[in-house]
Amino acid sequence: MARVRYIGAGPVTVPELGNRTIQPDELVEVPDDRYEGYLCQPATWEAAGEPAQGSATRGLPTVGEAVPDTVIPKKTSRKEA
Repeated sequence: MARVRYIGAGPVTVPELGNRTIQPDELVEVPDDRYEGYLCQPATWEAAGEPAQGSATRGLPTVGEAVPDTVIPKKTSRKEA
């Protein structure tokens, strides 16, 4: 499990965490495979502990990190006949 800190202005109910109400500045544990889903909301959540080694998010770029062109599929235009 990874840890994130809720930095929002007021309490929020998180369905993914069993409809738990999270208070501002509260640390919560989230599933490793959902860690990036929280961090992609930087106005609401911040990292407080990395996912366990070998989790599904290892090797993926972090928010704001440059991604090599080889990872991003190129969009091609294809004309229909």
